[in-house]
Amino acid sequence: MFIARHRVGNSVRIASVVDEELTDLETEHEDLPGLLAAGVNLEALATGERTPLSEAQLLAPVGAPPAILAVGLNYRAHAEEGGREVPTTPVIFTKHHNCVVGPGAGVHIPSIASEKVDYEGELAIVIGKRCRHVPRDRAADVIAGYTIMNDVSVRDWQRASPTMLMGKSWDTHGPMGPWMVMDDAFDPHHLQLTTRVNGEIRQDSNTDDLIFDCFDIVHHLSSAFTLDPGTVIATGTPAGVGLYWDPPKMLKVGDEVSITIEGIGTLTNPFIEEPDTQLL
Repeated sequence: MFIARHRVGNSVRIASVVDEELTDLETEHEDLPGLLAAGVNLEALATGERTPLSEAQLLAPVGAPPAILAVGLNYRAHAEEGGREVPTTPVIFTKHHNCVVGPGAGVHIPSIASEKVDYEGELAIVIGKRCRHVPRDRAADVIAGYTIMNDVSVRDWQRASPTMLMGKSWDTHGPMGPWMVMDDAFDPHHLQLTTRVNGEIRQDSNTDDLIFDCFDIVHHLSSAFTLDPGTVIATGTPAGVGLYWDPPKMLKVGDEVSITIEGIGTLTNPFIEEPDTQLL
């Protein structure tokens, strides 16, 4: 089952995606955290209005996650391309919630950091149940599904602080989508992941290169704190980020990044000039 969010007029609806059509879920919830917390059968709610996928304005499947957690250096080849040792403990950081945008939305090239913006195609976990101290062999029970995230990174800001938060959290720097896949038989650990920039393949890997897999990550994080429904966990990026090409291939205004993960779909976003806005 694929679950998407889309805008219809002034409202936002959660829908099931089947073939080339959206079927709205009969719910008052406009975002997944509340709906997942309710513990209802989502498939049974898919009885509402239908919209052709070609006409839908898709949004991020989780618009306002209670938390966005991420894992750094979590593919062996990515650690190696940066000359780093393979971690023995997951490297965890956070992204600010205002970074989230949906498929097709413009991602900002910051005016004060325009030459250091990079892509990172990632498989992302969506937590489905409030949980703590989850054993690794029970992790699948608390995962609602999986989606795609581009962990856009401003490299000079990222490296200026050991926490990485400021380099990972610019507004629009967390594109997510196009939807979330929910399937008990879905295996997140053997999926082809391909990132293209303007059609050129930059990352071409498989989630079997993860150092800490999805279940390891849920176990590790829940050992320290409670995970709430709708929490998004970006599991790390494979080799091929722009920083480590020779010469580096950083993003610029006019670029388009598409991330395809087997069994989920493709997330595509254009990169645009940051709007000239300020708080007066």
